[in-house]
Amino acid sequence: MDITSNFDGGNIEVLGPGGPHRIRLAIKKDHQSDFFQWFYFRATGALRADCRILIENASQSAYPDGWHNYNVVASYDRQTWFRVPTEYDGTRLIINHRPEYDVVWYATFAPYSMERHADLIASASVNPLVRIRSIGQSLDGQDIDMIEVGSGGGQEGKRIWFIGRQHPGETMAEWWMEGLLDRLLDTDDPVTRSLLSKARFYIIPNMNPDGSRRGHLRTNAAGVNLNRVWNDPDEKNSPEVYWARRNMERLGVDFHMDVHGDEALPYNFLAGFEGIPSINEKQLRLYHRYQATLARLSPDFQTEHGYPKDAPGTSDLKKCTDWVAERFGCPAMTLEMPFKDNANDPEPTFGWSPERSKHLARHCLDALHELIDDL
Repeated sequence: MDITSNFDGGNIEVLGPGGPHRIRLAIKKDHQSDFFQWFYFRATGALRADCRILIENASQSAYPDGWHNYNVVASYDRQTWFRVPTEYDGTRLIINHRPEYDVVWYATFAPYSMERHADLIASASVNPLVRIRSIGQSLDGQDIDMIEVGSGGGQEGKRIWFIGRQHPGETMAEWWMEGLLDRLLDTDDPVTRSLLSKARFYIIPNMNPDGSRRGHLRTNAAGVNLNRVWNDPDEKNSPEVYWARRNMERLGVDFHMDVHGDEALPYNFLAGFEGIPSINEKQLRLYHRYQATLARLSPDFQTEHGYPKDAPGTSDLKKCTDWVAERFGCPAMTLEMPFKDNANDPEPTFGWSPERSKHLARHCLDALHELIDDL
């Protein structure tokens, strides 16, 4: 059995054989960082063999609790990703699989490559409703793409921001973005026609192109966690946030969502801005209304499980959601999706998946439509 990861988004290190059809692996750390959890590799030459793949440094990863009740995703065609039996013994992550073809890919979650990102941008760019901006370049020289769409409704139009994949290993965020754009650019959809007549959308589908291509979990090419520098981004080390923030300051923000994935919690949920210094009643009321509306519209979303709320005055303005809510006085939020499955509605073959991520994005637009007039 041969193991390789020298491709877009790949990450694994081969430690050696562990017996017949067994192999010992380790996840590589993000460059200039101690974060690691994301893996993506290809196995060749194990057709119809009972394979046992051991990831030996799983307990040292960023979120070891995420391995409990978790199953790895696999694919033969890199289009359909299904779950395979996986164990966590407190030290190693153990993948047990009998491949049906000569080549199989394994990953933490269905990958979203920079090539697919390029296709997403190309597809959007030929739509007459859309403007594509390169707001800056990453440290590796990749474009930081922003999609603009919507007539804006004149001076009264709302300015809606969606950003995703600050943490590159959270690939469900860009699948979500694909679902968002699929629906937002459907001119036959009455909900999106209404939204586009009232708002201008600013969408950054991938905030961290370097980390995505390099196969990082959480950081950019300089080892910076982008979601911890929003209060004072450095153009030299965190240009992704620096340029996103500059454009927010230039254009304004009336509603903001930052899309992520959570390794441990098997639920979809929102995290808000309850601890910011200048919180106001209107933005908090709109956030709670949005959260309740999304829970009513989407069976995949819930409000019972999530992160603890910050106590008043204790927020971390280094984080995107808190900084945006504080700076613009608007409803801002972090959407978290699971790497595992939605425990409230499990699907054993695929778990939480790209398609379910995309469907959740469509419901997020439905929820926005119900409150956009009050932003």
